[in-house]
Amino acid sequence: MSKISPCLWFDGQAEEAARYYAGVFGGSVDHVSYYPQENPSPSPMAGGSVLLVEFTLFGQSYQALNGGPQFTFDEAISLSVECADQAELDRYHDALIADGGSPGPCGWVKDKYGLSWQLVTKAIMANYHSDDKVAIARMMAVMMTMQKLDTAAMQAAFDGEAA
Repeated sequence: MSKISPCLWFDGQAEEAARYYAGVFGGSVDHVSYYPQENPSPSPMAGGSVLLVEFTLFGQSYQALNGGPQFTFDEAISLSVECADQAELDRYHDALIADGGSPGPCGWVKDKYGLSWQLVTKAIMANYHSDDKVAIARMMAVMMTMQKLDTAAMQAAFDGEAA
């Protein structure tokens, strides 16, 4: 386990979600823990049901906790994925919005569990590291009109090429 592992709260879908994320991103489910049969916790989860799932994506460890319905995801937290290229971004985008997920503005998507993701390519991130603030502003203006990011269109805007 990593020194810091994000813990994601679910209402009974922790194992399903961990296996889904491992499948989308080529990760692994590393361990599943269960509530004791006589569950002393205030959680509404039944004794013997899945408590905690440890999983790994891109070398980063995560935890999925079945804690009950008290808390849900919102856009205040998202997981950002730097994609090698547009094809990888497209593949993750399509997988994350499938089966009840939804696209959002500026490259954000919400998966079927309500968790928000930011999908961006390495090329776009490299442009953000530029000292050319005018080029970054042009690129961001184009990005603000998009849902799924279009790396070529954003690069053209960064380069000052007319659309």
